[in-house]
Amino acid sequence: MVWLVLGILLWSITHLVPTLARPMRQTLIDRLGSAGYRAAFSLVVLLSIALMVVGWRSTTEVTIYQLPAWSRPTGFLLMIVSFILFGAANYKTAIKRHIRHPQLTGMIVWAISHLITNGSTRALVLFGGLGLWAIIEIQLINARDGVYTAPESPGLKTEIRGIAISAIIFIVVLFLHPYFAGVSPLPG
Repeated sequence: MVWLVLGILLWSITHLVPTLARPMRQTLIDRLGSAGYRAAFSLVVLLSIALMVVGWRSTTEVTIYQLPAWSRPTGFLLMIVSFILFGAANYKTAIKRHIRHPQLTGMIVWAISHLITNGSTRALVLFGGLGLWAIIEIQLINARDGVYTAPESPGLKTEIRGIAISAIIFIVVLFLHPYFAGVSPLPG
């Protein structure tokens, strides 16, 4: 469990630096250059993910709550929503007119999906921890940036293309999930 917690903390702290410590971020960019900063940030994020994977796989699963029959299909549907939200962060979409932080909101939906489909201590730590980080991150960014001005909606073609890309990525992750998580996410 230690590796899992360390991975979550490293992920959270790394992502909070651009939000809370802008002068520190700028100092790092000045020292490393923009590309160097992005590379260092990416390496630390990859390290945090590796720690979470190692922590997840090395932690004994202890059940703390029983899963209701509706949890797997509901979790599956929530994952589709989370992937659409993740994708919406990367293109012009009507979703951004209503949701200021689609990627972080997608992370919260992802966490909820996994919490209702995994009743173990390690699931509570991993998914609860990352969901909590996303909620805190949204609050801090909103406080830092102030009032939100919603962007214009793009055309239908842009919306459909974005959702299609999100669907393709979802299918790829669905296929690869058993290899990195050790379990199939398919209901049933």
